[in-house]
Amino acid sequence: MQVSVRDNNVDQALRALKKKLQREGVFREMKLRQAYEKPSEKKARQKAEAIRRARKLARKKAQREGML
Repeated sequence: MQVSVRDNNVDQALRALKKKLQREGVFREMKLRQAYEKPSEKKARQKAEAIRRARKLARKKAQREGML
C-alpha cells in the first residue's frame, strides 16, 4: 500500500493511509487476531455477519423496487 505526501503535509497523508487501511479491513483483522477466538465463536460471528449482509441486501433491493 502506498500513500504519497504532497507539500510536506504528513497529516493529510496519514489520514489517507488510515482510510485505505480501514477500507481494506486491516483494523478489523488486527482486532480479531489480538485474542484467540474459539471455533464456535468464530462460526457464530460469521453467521451473524452473513445475516447482516443478507438483510442489508434485501433492504437495498426493496428500496430500489419501491423507487421504480
